[in-house]
This record gives sequence, structure tokens and C-alpha cells, in this order.
Amino acid sequence: MTLEALLAALHLLAVLTLVVFLSSQAALCRSEWMNAAVVRRLARLDLIYGIAALALLLTGLARLYWGTKGLSWYVSQPLFHVKVTLFVLVALLSIKPSLTFRRWVRALADGQCLPDAGEVGRTRRWIMVQAHLVPVIAVIAVFWARGM
Repeated sequence: MTLEALLAALHLLAVLTLVVFLSSQAALCRSEWMNAAVVRRLARLDLIYGIAALALLLTGLARLYWGTKGLSWYVSQPLFHVKVTLFVLVALLSIKPSLTFRRWVRALADGQCLPDAGEVGRTRRWIMVQAHLVPVIAVIAVFWARGM
């Protein structure tokens, strides 16, 4: 039981970390606030967001294999598959902003100017789609935990 509680706590910690750093990206990625320091900060936030996503995946897999319910119970649950599908979708959606932030940092290092407002807006939209899907995953988890 202690292992189950520890795995659940680590999984929840990973979720909260992911939400904090995704929210921070959404808040900072605005053309009116864009400067060199913000570009570097966005890239750092994105790295931490990626680490949190990896931690979320690893703690989820740990719960699958070492949790009390076991793999066969999880894979027999339809909402589990919905959660995993949405998680993969969010992960795929995060690729474009990640690559964009890296490109912006490289451009600044090469002496180029800041990204234009249109590119910042497009990148922010990708982030906002993720930021709106993550709570859906949490809502599905709540329904699933209550036996639906």
C-alpha cells in the first residue's frame, strides 16, 4: 500500500509540475512581452515541461506495472485509453513550440532579431491548445477514479 501511495503521489507531483510550466509558457509567450530574456526563459520552461512530461509518463508506467491494480486492469479500462491518447496528442502538440523556442534561441545567438508578432501568436496558440487539453485529461481521471 505504501508503494501505491508513493507512486500516486509522484504521478500527481509530475502532473502539477507539468501544469505549472505549461501555464508559465502560456503566460510568457506574448509578442508584447517578447525580449531576449523571455526567449531564453521560454526555452528553459519548455525543457522543464518536457522533463515533467517524461516524469509523468514514467510514474504512470510505474503505476501500471508496480501498482496494486496491475497492467491487466488498466488496459481493460476505456477511459485509460482515452487518457493515454490525449497525453500522446499533447506530447505531439508540444513538439512544434519546442522546436520554435530552440530556433528562436539559436537566432538570437546568431545576432538575429526577435520573432515577429505573428510567429509568437502562432506558437502561443499551440501552447494554448495543450493547456486546454491537459485539464480534460484530469477530468477524465476523476471520472475514471469514481468507476465510470
